[in-house]
Amino acid sequence: MTIVRVLVVDDQAAFLHAMTSVVGETPGFEIVGSASSGEESLALAAGLLPDLVLMDVNLPGIDGLEATRRLLARDSPPVVLLLSTYDEDVGEHLVAESGAAAYLTKSAFGPDRLEAAWSTAVR
Repeated sequence: MTIVRVLVVDDQAAFLHAMTSVVGETPGFEIVGSASSGEESLALAAGLLPDLVLMDVNLPGIDGLEATRRLLARDSPPVVLLLSTYDEDVGEHLVAESGAAAYLTKSAFGPDRLEAAWSTAVR
């Protein structure tokens, strides 16, 4: 079984912990790093080469949308899933603006949603 290497990005410790826990509970996924800002996510992604980045939309400094655009402009970019507390209907706009593979609300994020979003993104 191939393991999906995940970088989690959120500036709020509670959400960072929750997302990390979900990834840890999901078979086939493993955390390779975590970041609390857009700048830190870019630096870590360059060294860790994750398959998947779970990116909070609202971050200090470079926000999640800009960090996503920069990640996707790289050679062999990771899949990026945006997460936020915004309603699902806002997510379509954020995905279109950033180029991310999908948007998930933090309240709905769980192993089943993670697996489904990953499967859809890599088709």
